[in-house]
Amino acid sequence: MKHTIVMTGASRGIGRIAAQHILRRSPDTHLLAVTRGSAGARLTEEIGAAGHTISHVPADLGSLADVRSAADEIRDRLDRGDLPPLRGFVGNAGMQCTNALTEGPDGFEATFAVNVLANHLFVRLLQDRFTAPARIVITASDTHFGDFRHNMGMVPGPAWKAPDILARTGAFPEPDTAAGGRTAYSTSKLAAIYLVHEYARRLPAGVDAVAYNPGFVPGTGLARNAGPLSRFAMRRIMPVMALTPFATGRSAAGRYLADVVLGATRAPTGSYVDRSRADRSSQESYDPQREGELWEAAERFTAAYAARANPSSGDMTNGSPR
Repeated sequence: MKHTIVMTGASRGIGRIAAQHILRRSPDTHLLAVTRGSAGARLTEEIGAAGHTISHVPADLGSLADVRSAADEIRDRLDRGDLPPLRGFVGNAGMQCTNALTEGPDGFEATFAVNVLANHLFVRLLQDRFTAPARIVITASDTHFGDFRHNMGMVPGPAWKAPDILARTGAFPEPDTAAGGRTAYSTSKLAAIYLVHEYARRLPAGVDAVAYNPGFVPGTGLARNAGPLSRFAMRRIMPVMALTPFATGRSAAGRYLADVVLGATRAPTGSYVDRSRADRSSQESYDPQREGELWEAAERFTAAYAARANPSSGDMTNGSPR
């Protein structure tokens, strides 16, 4: 049956590889890529040339207004029948800044805005358009463990605080340093797992939510906002680590992501998939109180943009575990 999968972060890195796998292995899929600038047109032309069905909508994921506009366009296209039924959302795009002081257009810290709020707003605005069985996949990171085995000493572990603090700049010690920016990144990925647990509780039966961890993937575009030395190391030195058990090559990470999206990797709703199998995330990532507090905060932060969507949008506010 023909269906639509909406995907962010499909224009480069593991997302680009995953997009190609999804379309090749599931010919009935219409992949709708949410991209920034001219990346969508290039992606559509290059992948579409192979005979796959792909289109794009523009959005800067750091802007909640852009996210709302993209979601509105997707809803309209679904309602008109221009897109087949919606069966998936893949929140793969990620942001890592060189500090914890970068503020987005809505006043939120940029890492939190992209890695947490953009995904949440997409889920909320599209939730009533999903046709079961459907799957939401949010790309997480093993940096959320905060230990040497998972981070190899390169990324500080998460430093959880009240969501109203995390959402603003300067939430961490030495916020003007790269360490501050990396702490914001690992903390945002912990937050993403918390929200996946909430989606699993609140979404209707047949709409699953899964967190996917690609592992350490050298050579991706994640360090594009880093300084020249860090970018050089990620491009030239770190790819060698893909040959060791401590890292995942881009091709494998993209294939694993496609496996999760297509359901080839068995993972019940609320799961954390570590590369190719469902596994336990960190002990810290299972905290119903934090999950509920983050849910409530994310609802407040995005309320003005969610309210401007079609009023028939579903309500998960009073959802309960299932």
